[in-house]
Amino acid sequence: MVDLSWAIDPIYIATIFFFIIGLQRMSHPLTARSGIVWAGAAMLIATLVTFLTPNLTNFALIAIGIVIGGGFGYIAAKRVAMTDMPQMVAFYNGMGGGAAAGISAVALLGTTTNTTGSLAVIGGLIGAVSFSGSLIAFLKLQGWMRPRPITFNGQQVVNMAVLALAILSGVLVILQPSWVPLTVATYLPLFFILSLGFGFLMTLPIGGADMPVVISMYNAFTGLAVALDGFSFATPNYAMVVAGIIVGAAGSLLTIQMARAMNRSISNVFFGAFGATEEKGMQIQGSMKSIDAEDVAVMLAYANKVIIAPGYGMAVAQAQQKVKELTDLLESRNVQVKFAIHPVAGRMPGHMNVLLAEAGVAYDHLFDRDEVNPEFPSIDVVLVIGANDVVNPAAHRQGSPLFGMPILDVEQAKNVIVLKRGQGKGFAGIENDLFYRDNTRMLYGDAQETVAKLVQALKKL
Repeated sequence: MVDLSWAIDPIYIATIFFFIIGLQRMSHPLTARSGIVWAGAAMLIATLVTFLTPNLTNFALIAIGIVIGGGFGYIAAKRVAMTDMPQMVAFYNGMGGGAAAGISAVALLGTTTNTTGSLAVIGGLIGAVSFSGSLIAFLKLQGWMRPRPITFNGQQVVNMAVLALAILSGVLVILQPSWVPLTVATYLPLFFILSLGFGFLMTLPIGGADMPVVISMYNAFTGLAVALDGFSFATPNYAMVVAGIIVGAAGSLLTIQMARAMNRSISNVFFGAFGATEEKGMQIQGSMKSIDAEDVAVMLAYANKVIIAPGYGMAVAQAQQKVKELTDLLESRNVQVKFAIHPVAGRMPGHMNVLLAEAGVAYDHLFDRDEVNPEFPSIDVVLVIGANDVVNPAAHRQGSPLFGMPILDVEQAKNVIVLKRGQGKGFAGIENDLFYRDNTRMLYGDAQETVAKLVQALKKL
């Protein structure tokens, strides 16, 4: 058989460039789809060229794993709704972390030096934490677990104790040769059990509102674990190293940017149990005042400037197509329409941008928080569709759990119409001051059905 192993490293280097091109193209909505194709092609090539590795065995098992995993991923991704995309990202990221932990286990069961063993242990720890933590994030986002923070007395002490024991067992794995029965039977299983447990415990006190940040951080963890695993082999796997570093760096930057968008530190997100308790002794003045679709349609028809602030409620109702139709109708009446996009609106960065682009809303209609906030005092009507925490004026009040979070200042507009299913709270579990303001009216109902009523009412005017 012809030895083609000499081609492995050059092809890996080529795939690295593909990964970088893909990541660069993912930075803009117009090129994001092609960026995913570039990165996917790079991963496919890197996977196939691995079959050229000398002395590689179990080709059939590897092929079966690729077919089953790839087939499941393709079918699930085709069927998942856009509103469930964060859960899918959390689940698949967890699988990546679990795979990295599995690679570490295999490396530790083989022949290692203190250096490669240490890298494998660190990669296994991070991968296991990413796996179990991502599963908790998935369960909370899917609604299969209480989304509010789950806390108990002495939680941080317990967490640190579990982490310390995981590190200690990892050190014992490194110090004991893999062929020693005690290593295989005790230290190695204990190391992974404690690592998985720490991932669970670290994620339980994080509320649903912070899950996008958590997913991004665990994505960075998975990348770092893969990179460390790439170094743990006798001959480093450079594709794993570089791809892992890229994913880790991108995930870390995204996590930092998302935390800044909420004006909170990473430590506060992971250890602050945000949303576990509400503001004490604060009574919101005023009452919620409802309005019907016909009256809102009149307000919109005779407005000069309208801003639409979308949120997760729009995504759940899949109302983006109707929102586009409403926008076209208003513009046909010479009403200026803009969209105010908060960086963390929805459940992941870019969620609203993707939904609106999918419906055909032009990118020049979308404005981020810093661009649009100065305009609110001159706006006739703001239409808040399913947004909650990102438009809550409580962020301006000292003592509120939201204090300091940069929000869309929609309360400064002349009129605010909030489209909402009911009087419930947002992901943060905090009452929204906006709903009680004198210039705010509540239009209750499913967003898609409600916007459809607005469209019909506008057509009759």
